[in-house]
Amino acid sequence: MFEIEYYETDKGKMPVYDFLNSLPIKIRVKAFASLKILSEYGNNLREPYSKYIDKGIFELRIKFSTDVTRIFYFFIKDNKIILTNGYIKKQNKIDNSEFNKAVKYKEDYERREQNEF
Repeated sequence: MFEIEYYETDKGKMPVYDFLNSLPIKIRVKAFASLKILSEYGNNLREPYSKYIDKGIFELRIKFSTDVTRIFYFFIKDNKIILTNGYIKKQNKIDNSEFNKAVKYKEDYERREQNEF
């Protein structure tokens, strides 16, 4: 089992938490079901559920009817998964601004974790 955590900014905001709560209820239920699968399979989860993007960032792929939702995440030690942010996909390609946020959040998380020791 993998432990899932929400990335939290230094100001206490959790972008992925806010995103999940903004989703329509049926998509939100599907998203949490997908997160459960992610917690069970972790780094062994592959397409169509999960895909490695770049720079240590993966995307959880959630499809409900015609809606396509993505949640970015990365792995850290001790079987932990950190969820960073998400978006509703409107095009065939990745939303670069959302991906860049995920990279920024990952770098911030790693910098703050390193400073705790």
